[in-house]
Amino acid sequence: MKSILNAIQKQNIPIKPAIVISNKPSAKGLKIARKLSVQTEIIESKGFQGTRWEYDQKIIDVLSKYDITPKNSLICLAGFMRILSPEFIKKFKNRILNIHPSILPAFPGLDAQRQAIESGASHSGCTVHFVDEGVDTGPILVQETVKIKNDDTEEALSKRILAKEHKAYPEAVRLIAEKKISVVGRKVKILS
Repeated sequence: MKSILNAIQKQNIPIKPAIVISNKPSAKGLKIARKLSVQTEIIESKGFQGTRWEYDQKIIDVLSKYDITPKNSLICLAGFMRILSPEFIKKFKNRILNIHPSILPAFPGLDAQRQAIESGASHSGCTVHFVDEGVDTGPILVQETVKIKNDDTEEALSKRILAKEHKAYPEAVRLIAEKKISVVGRKVKILS
């Protein structure tokens, strides 16, 4: 999130951030957003007794408050570890981005770095993708790779992947903001 907001402030991405929403009041991203003069909202999920869709409707209410609609929006998930409801995903089809610390479709879900090391893979990296109803299965926009070293730990690999994430996510947002992508089925085409 910080890399995206910094790129916007440097005018490398031609959009204006409207809101940063967190489901955790202690999230570091809230402080970062406030420091960069971006509005913040908290929609706590801890102890929430309703369905995923009922929770997501609270997100939609906040988005509406900031005039964010499926036609004029881009929702970037960063550290948001909740699975969105199918209803929310359908409403914002190809308008929700996520970043995952592997070269998808390899190693989806949790502990991707550990999965990569344990598999004996020679490379891993990160993937920026549109969110669909599966877990880390949406159309892929941008991927960055890193070599897995023989003595890599999960922590060391994660750190190198994170550096690539800070490059890949702002690049994906820029491509969308500049209308340089086309989604056809599951494929994302980069337009010149």
